[in-house]
Amino acid sequence: MTELSALYQAVVLDHNRAPRNRHEVQPHDGEADGNNPLCGDWVHVEFRLDPAGCIEDIGFNGEGCAISTASASIMTEVLKGRTLDEARRIGERFQHLVTDREAPLPAADDPDLEKLLALAGVRDYPMRVKCATLAWHTLQAAIEAPASADSE
Repeated sequence: MTELSALYQAVVLDHNRAPRNRHEVQPHDGEADGNNPLCGDWVHVEFRLDPAGCIEDIGFNGEGCAISTASASIMTEVLKGRTLDEARRIGERFQHLVTDREAPLPAADDPDLEKLLALAGVRDYPMRVKCATLAWHTLQAAIEAPASADSE
């Protein structure tokens, strides 16, 4: 195992053991549920916007494999303070990162994807891509869906 892949594996294991932002967000401006019935992963994502339209708080809950949990944890860290448009753009770049095996990896100091590079290895394992992207697809659904009345 290369030194870089060992570092990435350590990041995934760390986020799986101690997920960041695994909490409810109350009140919240958006929420959605996602699941991957093939492996049993499920996630619930909530976010709240500040008056400027940036993600003030974002949290998740759910059950899943190490990759699914780490991806949700890293996603919440990366997106705090970002606008919804930035969150969409980063999500699209992440999707490309983990699905296009021919695409070059972004620079390690890429402010959008630097923390997400730990998950780039899943592109070599197509069955794991859904695990890595579950939280991101769920966030996209939360952005597109109106907040429920009981979230306020």
